[in-house]
Amino acid sequence: MDEDRIIFNIDVMLARRKMSVSELADRVGITVANMSILKTGKAKAVKVDTLCKLCKALDCQPGDLLEYQKGESSQE
Repeated sequence: MDEDRIIFNIDVMLARRKMSVSELADRVGITVANMSILKTGKAKAVKVDTLCKLCKALDCQPGDLLEYQKGESSQE
């Protein structure tokens, strides 16, 4: 039974901006380990301030980074 979830498309934006994970982590002010947690979708929460810094560093909108995915149990 899959649950609904939010997917971070950080990899996509990094590729578009030709930026490394470590460079993005430096610009946002978080560790590479925490950036990895965001990238893999293992984060349980993200501060709005961090999301704002990600958008500034990647020159994008929150919707470019976040995607809502329905779980199998939610589909009718």
